[in-house]
Amino acid sequence: MDQPRRELSAKDRLDWLRLIRTENVGPVTFRHLLARFGTAGTALEALPELARRGGRARPLKPASKAEAERELAALDRLGARLLALGEADYPPALAAIDDAPPLLAVRGHAHLLQRPTVAMVGARNASINGRRFAQRLAVEVAAAGFLVASGLARGIDSAAHEGALTGGTAAVMAGGIDVVYPPENEDLYARIVEAGVAVSETAPGTQPQARHFPRRNRLISGLALGVVVVEAAPRSGSLITARLAGEQGREVFAVPGSPLDPRAQGCNQLIRGGATLVQSADDIVEGLRAMTTKPLADRQGTLFTPAQPVPAPEPAPAEALENARAVILECLSPTPTAVDELLRECQFSAAVVWTVLLELELAGRVERQPGNRVSLI
Repeated sequence: MDQPRRELSAKDRLDWLRLIRTENVGPVTFRHLLARFGTAGTALEALPELARRGGRARPLKPASKAEAERELAALDRLGARLLALGEADYPPALAAIDDAPPLLAVRGHAHLLQRPTVAMVGARNASINGRRFAQRLAVEVAAAGFLVASGLARGIDSAAHEGALTGGTAAVMAGGIDVVYPPENEDLYARIVEAGVAVSETAPGTQPQARHFPRRNRLISGLALGVVVVEAAPRSGSLITARLAGEQGREVFAVPGSPLDPRAQGCNQLIRGGATLVQSADDIVEGLRAMTTKPLADRQGTLFTPAQPVPAPEPAPAEALENARAVILECLSPTPTAVDELLRECQFSAAVVWTVLLELELAGRVERQPGNRVSLI
């Protein structure tokens, strides 16, 4: 069943922003905190004690009201705004992933995010033919009514944005909504904001770092019905996006290439693994036809139903939590472990396990991984 749509009040929006900007609070932890405490404001009050119980040496300080107000003011100066998960304007496909950002900064024409979307990614050092083909695909896919999303990188990303500029394109930023990387794409970014839309989950002014790009990639695939890869080396970030798309239940498409070109090896590998081979835009449109027969918001019981709310846990007894912390820590390692497996092995109640994991994450001792897994830091 779809979650009810509602607009956040100004106070709730400020509290949500403070909570998601607090150290060690990611999208999954944010949802669990809301489930446990009901409101972001109440969760903010509880954070220091939860982190202390998880073994944090120094007090955890939630992001301040002043910091959140400065961020909102910076967005306002940019002509950008925040979309909250659960609000009507939030991208429907993105709302379906478990680690959807609670707040998404948007600059440009936000209504485009309601369109069915195709992501297009590929090599930064793309060949001339690869860039031309990506641009032609983007022109035709946009003409078929899709928004074309990409990451504003050199090579294939830039070609995809150029091709879809008049039809509709979304730039998914690794840093702040106002920080263009690479800088050479400043002009392209300005044209995207004028005719399309740019999105980011980080604060304005945030400089992109290596750790931001995998998280950006999950947004690219999360926005889309399917991901098209045009030229990719075997260990490229484009293949990470394709893998995330598969984990999110999205379609994966790949353009084949010469086995003599290292930039084609990743795409050929995807096709060998079951990705749809793309020779024209028709292959993409046809491959997504079943997903576009009804508006996204009308599709209940499909992968685009918003991710189910986290059920509010029963309060866990203090004695049970004390006994569980050492056992759960012993079960974990730097290799990601599925939470379901942890529940089976440790044989504590779900309430106890989720509470201990929440405390450990806020203390900075464990990290959430895709696929409902956790690992020691």
